[in-house]
Amino acid sequence: MRLDQFDLNLLIAFDVLLRERSVTKAANSLHMTQSAMSAALKRLRESFNDDILVQHGKKMIPTARAIALAPEISATIQSLRNLIASATGFDPAVSARRFRIAASDYITTVLITPLLTRLQQSAPLIEFELLLPGLHSSRAMDDGELDLLLTPQQFLAPDHPSDFLFSERHVVVGCQSNPVLQKPLTLEAFEGCGHVAVEIQGHPVFIEAAVKAAGECRKIEVVASSFLQVPWLLRGTNRLALVHERLAVLLEGPFSLAIADCPINLPAMNEMMQYHSARAGDHGLLWLRERLREAARDSIPLRPSHPATA
Repeated sequence: MRLDQFDLNLLIAFDVLLRERSVTKAANSLHMTQSAMSAALKRLRESFNDDILVQHGKKMIPTARAIALAPEISATIQSLRNLIASATGFDPAVSARRFRIAASDYITTVLITPLLTRLQQSAPLIEFELLLPGLHSSRAMDDGELDLLLTPQQFLAPDHPSDFLFSERHVVVGCQSNPVLQKPLTLEAFEGCGHVAVEIQGHPVFIEAAVKAAGECRKIEVVASSFLQVPWLLRGTNRLALVHERLAVLLEGPFSLAIADCPINLPAMNEMMQYHSARAGDHGLLWLRERLREAARDSIPLRPSHPATA
């Protein structure tokens, strides 16, 4: 088929169909009817002379040809988006662009939520799609599926540029009625309590890896999959948890938490934002990165630090 006879919108449909592996989910993602998406899949099959997706029980499985085409089509879509963005510029007051950002529940709570409040007036039409980071994030960045990845420095993808956002300490939190938090927290008291740890998709988060590297062994009673689960798991117990200081300050009042400095010397966490190297000149992304830097500079006031208690 000649290029001038090919509908380039079908590339978007292909990209979403391969990601969702469902006509219904792909239609919802692109705000199309299911029949329109089915028609797009039919035209893709005719254009590429391949089934693209094959029904297998309740699932749709991509063909070998579709899997081979996927990274090329993803890169083509990204190039076209960059071309359009550079040609038209970016006006946040009228733009209806959707930004796809991989960010943890923690960074969404302490940084993105206040940013969205700021943007209600200055960028009322802009949309944000927030995805949880994981093992897939580096590949999603490589394939151009993400506008930004917000993550600790240790978890950055190796082949793309990044900007520093802020440095974060971790503190100990527990229920206000916990007797060990009624006085300066000692290492002995810290080790004597049960703890809530956090793992995301079965992998330790930054602070858990740092504690392990310090050679500290805690009595882990509960493993949570999200930092926002932690305060619920502390309520009415004598458990402790290590969480980001900004998050602790936000949750202290609503959950009646007590906050203490960690009696272990742990490294600070550098929170970064990463973007695809091919999108360094994207005007919309330049605007968003600057807004995130502003929000980071104006983030929650932190507590004065105190020396660890042996």
